[in-house]
Amino acid sequence: MSIVDILCITAHPDDVELCMGGTVLRHVAQGRSVGIVDLTIGELGTRGTGLLRQQEAEAARKILGASFRYQLDLADGFFRSDRESLLKVVHAIRKHRPNTVLTNAQKDRHPDHGRGGALVAEACFLSGLRRVETTDESGQQEAWRPVTVLHGIQDWWMEPTLVVDVSEHWAKRMEAVLAFKSQFFDPLSIEPESSISGKNFTAFIEGRALQFGRLIGAKYGEGFVASRPIGIGDVTDLR
Repeated sequence: MSIVDILCITAHPDDVELCMGGTVLRHVAQGRSVGIVDLTIGELGTRGTGLLRQQEAEAARKILGASFRYQLDLADGFFRSDRESLLKVVHAIRKHRPNTVLTNAQKDRHPDHGRGGALVAEACFLSGLRRVETTDESGQQEAWRPVTVLHGIQDWWMEPTLVVDVSEHWAKRMEAVLAFKSQFFDPLSIEPESSISGKNFTAFIEGRALQFGRLIGAKYGEGFVASRPIGIGDVTDLR
């Protein structure tokens, strides 16, 4: 449970893989450390079980090369930005001290995504307030505020603030997505269909990535919306 450069904090197991998995892979390949924290275990999902999704999440973590993954056990579908939930996220942020936090979309088809993105963004701010007290096994945690908070783009289209080129990592990214075998198309499954279990869902994922990639002259991209203006040191790095 180490300090990391990037911490992904999202509502459900598979949220990271579906909208920012390529970004994780790219930064791990560049030598950056990445951790994953799921707010819930996804126990209300139409298919599979909470336990199965935890097992699938761990398999996906290994594919992505993230340093760790764990769940905060908030209530799937019912968590809110209350004091208890916010402090759990603050605790994780202070524990891992990331420069950058990647989180859910600001608004999306699944209400948990918008709520998750808002909760994490609020917790990132509160984490920097020294009078917001949290403790761990070593005693009182020090205040820590990430420099950048980026919201992934999920089911609903949003205009991205920035796009990450994930072309070189696309195949492995999809391998991580499909580690969640219970959630996606399986002609032998007897479980009810969900919005993501249809035959064409993976085509939608690829189409969205192709669309983002086109914006920056790459094959595949992942889009993000920044929670506030982003400072850069060299404008020639921009595409």
